[in-house]
Amino acid sequence: MVTFKEFRNNVKPNWCPGCGDFSVQSAIQRAAANIGIEPDNLAVVSGIGCSGRISGYVNAYGFHGIHGRALPIAQGLKMANRDLNVIVAGGDGDGLAIGMGHTIHAIRRNIDITYIIMDNQIYGLTKGQTSPRSEIGFVTKSTPDGSIESSVNIMEMALSAGATFVAQGFSSDLKDLTTLIEQGINHKGFSLINVFSPCVTYNKVNTYDWFKQNLVKLSEMENYDPSNRAEAMKTLMKHNSLVTGLIYQNKNQKSYQELVSGYKASPLKDEDLTLDKAKFNEIVAEFQ
Repeated sequence: MVTFKEFRNNVKPNWCPGCGDFSVQSAIQRAAANIGIEPDNLAVVSGIGCSGRISGYVNAYGFHGIHGRALPIAQGLKMANRDLNVIVAGGDGDGLAIGMGHTIHAIRRNIDITYIIMDNQIYGLTKGQTSPRSEIGFVTKSTPDGSIESSVNIMEMALSAGATFVAQGFSSDLKDLTTLIEQGINHKGFSLINVFSPCVTYNKVNTYDWFKQNLVKLSEMENYDPSNRAEAMKTLMKHNSLVTGLIYQNKNQKSYQELVSGYKASPLKDEDLTLDKAKFNEIVAEFQ
């Protein structure tokens, strides 16, 4: 029986003490173990930023990509090995700034991977500038008079783009976050999980205490229906997206892999990719 300890390695995280990313790492490890995934059947792909280091802290296949490009790497990985469980992890700057185009198209493509955004609403690695998730008026080194740009509402955006699994967690609530990641991995399609993961060093506004005072648990709402997209959007707008739990899930839409014509049931890694000389020469001749 797989335990979360099997997903640990000897690499010590160098996040700041108290960073929410520690809990996200633990939740991924616990979720994978609870589902029964073996370490050699899990890949964690990450981008750039404090959160980007997570791919090296989990005992599984890891790929530390370039800024904003974790999603296309992960999608290629999943297409080549459809049996592999692929988790993408990155910050709000990585996925909602330079990587925003990839995020939108991964959502609408509905490929069967899980994307976890560690949302600290600031650029932590570069010492505290505004991110796409910083609110209007947010004061940082790059906005000493307060940000004049609107914050990206990733949850509403995901629903509008046709996401089939939308959830939001809080790094301080390890139990619920682990459950959400389990649900995301088991979902047959693209799973988007935004996690409020406070930066204790540079963000003195969106702190653990602030989130505890402002977040609303969907599980405590009477008769909330996560299969109702209109209700999900209405609830997000009512609470300024400060909710946690499973926001929306569509179990009926087929994943990208199910719709690709000629996509074989066996992974590419198991295919015979040898090419005899006659066939090679035939292909080359087509380009002469």
